[in-house]
Amino acid sequence: MARRRGSLALTVTALLAGTLAVGPSAAAEPTDYTIDVDTAGTGAKIDDTMYGVFYEDINRAADGGLYAELVQNRSFEYEPADNRNYTPLTSWDTKGAAKVVNDGGRLHERNRNYLSLAAGSSVTNSGYNTGVAVEKGKRYDFSVWARTERAGGAPLTLTLHDASGELAAARRVTARGGWSKYKASFTATRTSTAGRLTVVSGADAALDMISLFPRDTYKGRENGLRKDLAEKIAALEPGFLRFPGGCLVNTGSHEAYDEKSGWQRQRSYQWKDTIGPVEQRATNSNFWGYNQSYGLGYYEYFQFAEDTGAMPLPVVPALVTGCGQNKATDDPALLKRHIQDTLDLIEFANGPVSSEWGKKRARMGHPKPFGLTHLAVGNEENLPEEFFARFKEFRAAIEAKHPEITVISNSGPDDSGATFDKAWQLNRDANVAMVDEHYYNSPQWFLENNDRYDSYDRGGPKVFLGEYASQGNTFGNALSEAAFMTGLERNADVVKLASYAPLLANEDYVQWKPNMIWFDNDQSWGSANYETQKLFMRNVGDEVVPSKASGTPATSGPITGAVGLSTWATSAAYDDVSVTGADGKPLFSDDFSAGDGRWTKAAGKGRWTVEDGAYVQSDETAENTLVTAGDKGWQNYDLKVKATKKSGKEGFMVAFGVKDTGNHYWWNLGGWNNTQSAVEKTVDGAKQTVIQDTTKIETGRSYDLRVEVRGRQVTLYLDGKKWGSFTDDKPAEPFRQVVTRDKATGDLIVKVVNAQATQARTKVDLGRGAKVAPKARVTTLAADPAAENTKDKSPVKPVDSVFNGVDDSFSYTFPAHSVTFLRIKTD
Repeated sequence: MARRRGSLALTVTALLAGTLAVGPSAAAEPTDYTIDVDTAGTGAKIDDTMYGVFYEDINRAADGGLYAELVQNRSFEYEPADNRNYTPLTSWDTKGAAKVVNDGGRLHERNRNYLSLAAGSSVTNSGYNTGVAVEKGKRYDFSVWARTERAGGAPLTLTLHDASGELAAARRVTARGGWSKYKASFTATRTSTAGRLTVVSGADAALDMISLFPRDTYKGRENGLRKDLAEKIAALEPGFLRFPGGCLVNTGSHEAYDEKSGWQRQRSYQWKDTIGPVEQRATNSNFWGYNQSYGLGYYEYFQFAEDTGAMPLPVVPALVTGCGQNKATDDPALLKRHIQDTLDLIEFANGPVSSEWGKKRARMGHPKPFGLTHLAVGNEENLPEEFFARFKEFRAAIEAKHPEITVISNSGPDDSGATFDKAWQLNRDANVAMVDEHYYNSPQWFLENNDRYDSYDRGGPKVFLGEYASQGNTFGNALSEAAFMTGLERNADVVKLASYAPLLANEDYVQWKPNMIWFDNDQSWGSANYETQKLFMRNVGDEVVPSKASGTPATSGPITGAVGLSTWATSAAYDDVSVTGADGKPLFSDDFSAGDGRWTKAAGKGRWTVEDGAYVQSDETAENTLVTAGDKGWQNYDLKVKATKKSGKEGFMVAFGVKDTGNHYWWNLGGWNNTQSAVEKTVDGAKQTVIQDTTKIETGRSYDLRVEVRGRQVTLYLDGKKWGSFTDDKPAEPFRQVVTRDKATGDLIVKVVNAQATQARTKVDLGRGAKVAPKARVTTLAADPAAENTKDKSPVKPVDSVFNGVDDSFSYTFPAHSVTFLRIKTD
């Protein structure tokens, strides 16, 4: 897909007022901000693939989501290995004699289960969410694999209905002999979101792969994609499609789905399981707690990337598990097999039809190569040395045979810390081409870190920001992400690829929030984040135009607040709490000999009691059990406390700078299942990590903790030794901008984020004598920061307008809480 980009140069000055801007102004006005742009200059080149989408089968993103199949558990493969509540008949109701069988009479060895249905018996499928969704006048294609030993065949009556009655005329097919596929089609006579599909057998029969597909899939593809979801993704004009994940890529066993492995159900995502006839594809237990059928597989991903004009970017397992499993598989033969599988994947994508895997691609309907250029190995491995040893073997094999492929490494699951630092060191030392970074942080973090990539080595590995989001789907979250994205574009010479994550979420099957696109069984809606991403993705530009902006005057003073104690899935005891001022004056002291009357159970969680002279939280299941004491106005103080882990998964937390349960710092020792420790900062309920290390906490041992707060500098001591320190003085700048140029149109694209409650009257100076058209096309996203798009309302949506007042110097008022793009024509 051809895509147009753009760039711009100007000077902007903005005034903060106390009310929402009513519109732009061309008059000369006083200003509070300035943006100086060198319109004659040229900054970083921006690749067409700068922004893309990250797809992972999480939140039912595939089955029950993008994959258009309407029948849930169509091949009766659900098992407790996928979810402890599953049975092979999950989502099915039976009448008469019906049972799921796993024996030599199966349809295919990789499709282990099938349904045995006695004469006069029936099965009914309830689909996803509230049921099978159909629309009046639309066609739906039914298919089933069946066999029967009855000489006259087994008549199968097919009905589509809901509680109010028939949704389409009943159909009938007759199964005869051994396994064969039978088809029929329905035309819906009513619209319903609560449909049920029933199959009644007139004779003993075996059934498998009972399927119902809308005829109207995306691009009309057979075994295709749900149209509304695919169209929303396509509307982003993604530069790349990263697939299939995510944590499901590299978690579980790396064995094959075969007799040797005992038909292992909890496996890493292995691409060969997912191609070929759908009835012969493997099934797998999804890391996120459900079953994945692989009906949506690698062929369909490549096809979708092509259909949307996106660069395909697959991710393969590196035999080191991540996402909390953190285990390295030491099996040279298995490693060799996975490396060969990766080479075969490249051949499947790019090989000629005369090659083994190119022939398989052609037989699936795509003789032309897919044009694979980038491939990632691994995902968020938390064992950097073990991962990198295996990554190097993948890279060497790929580069030896396919030097045209960019092999992408990663830096673990966080934006900083020991794992991140070690991974980056290994990547730099080995001159890796590109490193995949992932992080989910608070809006405050995104506002504070616009300059994150300003200091990255221009000669080192490039960055693929494969997963990022700001912990929410409000417009306030989207604003903070937009402010951060201006920094990504400014550093487009380092950050070559970026994708918000996750992409999709079925509202009734949620494992992760936030998400870009939400849906149920018949509707879908883009979040505030989606609208913001779409605005950036469709107005990227070809190059950055150098520009500078003035900042908002700093208003932050010293860290102030009370103190607190907390736990997370752990029982812990605290004693001898004291707070003294920097001058040594006592502010607070409690040895709990008089009870806990000086403490407020701020979070209202856990079981806090005084036991044996200590303050004990005894509920091992409770999370975030914060209790607080002291004065919110305290500053420049020392906090001391004794802490002991009694039992549970983690350690303990000591809080300082506490305003309330949503605004504080805490020293989290033995967090993340006792794998690391960190200071976390919480602003308006959203957390971000300030510093961290690998300290673990021993059960039953008493620790002396000391926190020294001086202005905005904090120093922490563990058992008398300095554990770490930080200065929290990065401004959360609410006014950010970047300017890019679209070479094809000559447009300068001025992108301004005003993430504050006051409007910003802005003077724009394009430089003396700049030749520009007087009219600019403007797209604005402006809403209350708490606004959130839902199924029923979309308060966050773009508004297009025309600004008639562009000159080499002009003024413009950016609304409060807004993202504004001005496209200015130049000669």
